[in-house]
Amino acid sequence: MNMRYYLLTVLLLWSAIGFGQAGKVTASVSSNQVATGEQFEIIFSTTGNPESFDPPAFTGFQVVGGPNQSSSYTSVNGQTTASISVGYVLVAVKEGEYIIGPATMLFGGKAAKSNSVKMKVTKGRTVPQQQGQSAASGQGPRASAGNSSDISKQLFMRAVASKTNVYQGEQIAVTYKLYTNIGIVGNAPEKLPDFNGFWSQEIKNNQGQIDWKEEVYNGQRYHVAMLREVILFPERFGKLTLDPLIMSFVVRKKSPSNDPIEDFFGGGSYEDLTYKIKTAPVTINVKQLPEAGKPEGFGGAVGQFAIASSVDKSSLRANEALNYNLKIKGSGNLKLLNAPVVNFPADLEKYDPKINDKITETMNGVSGSREYSYLLIPRHEGNYTIEPLKFSYFNPSTQKYVTLTTGSFDLKVAKGAPGSNVTAYASGQKDIKMLAKDIAYIKTKVSDLHQTDDVFYGSVAYYTLLCLGPLLFIGAFVYRKQYRENNRDQVKVKGRNANKVAAKHLASAQKQLQGGDKKLFYQDVYKGLYQYLSDKFNIPAAELNKENISEQLNAAGIKEALINQLTETLDLCEMARYAPVSGISDQEVFDKAKNIINEIEDHA
Repeated sequence: MNMRYYLLTVLLLWSAIGFGQAGKVTASVSSNQVATGEQFEIIFSTTGNPESFDPPAFTGFQVVGGPNQSSSYTSVNGQTTASISVGYVLVAVKEGEYIIGPATMLFGGKAAKSNSVKMKVTKGRTVPQQQGQSAASGQGPRASAGNSSDISKQLFMRAVASKTNVYQGEQIAVTYKLYTNIGIVGNAPEKLPDFNGFWSQEIKNNQGQIDWKEEVYNGQRYHVAMLREVILFPERFGKLTLDPLIMSFVVRKKSPSNDPIEDFFGGGSYEDLTYKIKTAPVTINVKQLPEAGKPEGFGGAVGQFAIASSVDKSSLRANEALNYNLKIKGSGNLKLLNAPVVNFPADLEKYDPKINDKITETMNGVSGSREYSYLLIPRHEGNYTIEPLKFSYFNPSTQKYVTLTTGSFDLKVAKGAPGSNVTAYASGQKDIKMLAKDIAYIKTKVSDLHQTDDVFYGSVAYYTLLCLGPLLFIGAFVYRKQYRENNRDQVKVKGRNANKVAAKHLASAQKQLQGGDKKLFYQDVYKGLYQYLSDKFNIPAAELNKENISEQLNAAGIKEALINQLTETLDLCEMARYAPVSGISDQEVFDKAKNIINEIEDHA
């Protein structure tokens, strides 16, 4: 028997005795304090034979060397012990304090994690971009043109649309899927789709966790991950193209060892390659809604809907409030619906409706209900009728318009209670008796009236107080009129309150940051900026995209540098939902968003 294979057989027997137990994984660094641009080494060691090794995300550092593997074996009294180490050479990118998370090794199906390592980075020399650094050092992840065609068969992304021939306003489900047959050790989004021409609603699944499944595509079996799921509503007709999703990956390829013993113990050389991929463009053919048969007052609803209305009372007194509720439920562009125009009687004072949404977003579409609640106050007694409301929508399944009608409601309004805010008109003594509780009879005799020596009567203070009542009344009337005028235009009201609404989102973001939930932190910052821009510049939700925002800010005289800062911050918050953010701290992102809003308030 060949001596080499004899040795391999012996080692296999030893491993059955000594390698079955899970080892302890330890992480150590050559120095816990380095300067930017300075290299240091981190080593993950174990006393065992791991089945697999999963390195941590080296956030805030560049990998310029590794993984470098070494192993040793000792045998004492028949007990064999294996020691394996995996090392990386890193370069600090930006000063600050960082924590390198634990690495994971698998032993007999059980995972063991190393300790975390705290690093302090002081100011040193400037670090170039990763591609330049890797090329200069000749180490670490590098792109290989010769392997591109090979990798493209093992790693690619697809954008899959549920339908490509739709009507304007019809919902489309788009899934961005990753296919791989090769090991991935790192990834970062480079450009997210803008969805120009669409109103988009992203589907939130698994709190950012990616589930891997197996799928056969073109006769090959792949590991497949759902990167992003989005519901789109085309806002205009014509041929619209979905922009590609662009991501860069660091893939690891292992070269087999010529030594079977070394290969058995996980030896051999590894090569990390950076590889940029993008989805192929997807063209959506959007048809214009037909003009034939379009109902009068059609508001753009597309889908399948039902409608119902109700009032909470049919008999009431003048100046007593009632609620008129209108509920639209179904599946379609619910979030893009405007409040229906209801023709209320002129003597019913109407306030803007309160909107209550119960909407769910899945890959089957957007469905649920939107309820409009109108507050009505009759100011005079009488009988009133709320006429039926007509609501029209386009059903893309049948390619026809549908008009729904609500019922009508009769209201009986009695005279208001004494002391309520209503003007009472009396035409005779009998009517005055009905209001005798708060209106007294005019006195016609003056026999009991007499003048006293009170010095207050006829004094300056007397006439001042006498005039003060009408002046206060006039002032209150003017204030009330100005208040109503200022709040009549809801667009201006939203613009004035935009800063307050944004402040609530940022306060929530700061709370999430203090609690350590970075995902919700970036979501709140993202929502705060978009809500502020929508309210401040009256940008409808359907038109809230980066191009339209830039145009509105330019029209308002906002400097280009500030617009660029805003766009970068929005992109950063968007990317943070898919990969850790490096090169800037979370607090800096928060301060940057807050300063952007303050500067816009100063100039707009």
